Amino acid sequence: MRNGLVSVITAVLGAAFLCGCQATGESYAPNVYKAGEVNSRQEAKTVNILAIMPAKVEVDNSEQKRNAQLFGAVLGAVAGGMAGHSLGDRSSTNTALGAAGGAAIGGAAGGLVKDKVLVDGVSITYTDVGKTYNSAQVGKMCEFAPGLAVVVSTSETETRIQPNSTCPVAEAK
Repeated sequence: MRNGLVSVITAVLGAAFLCGCQATGESYAPNVYKAGEVNSRQEAKTVNILAIMPAKVEVDNSEQKRNAQLFGAVLGAVAGGMAGHSLGDRSSTNTALGAAGGAAIGGAAGGLVKDKVLVDGVSITYTDVGKTYNSAQVGKMCEFAPGLAVVVSTSETETRIQPNSTCPVAEAK
């Protein structure tokens, strides 16, 4: 019974930390807007994309790390309480100690999630009014193609080169 319970607890904790503990970076994509940017005028112009190269973009993962720590602590407390209760005389002391130990271990395991992660991006080289520039963005290579593209700017230093291509979609079987 005890070995089975330990196996279940280990499997649940492992699955919890493998799922959903990493930022996707989607919020940094050029075609994602904050609420305050919607329905507002933004400067736009066309540019000529010369090259698209793969890139990695470092994004903040601290929120997912905090969530993993909290989830790990709660799950660890429940699992530890169950394990503590099943040991010995099923006393409330064993249950409480097991829950406290499980919460500490689960929270520590959640702390193993990285603060920053790398997500797929693109490095786009383009021309604008006779000058050549480069812009790194979160996105997929298939979303961009050489040729005409629209750049939307919400600030003096920001370049959001809008996708000018689409990625292939897998056919449903």
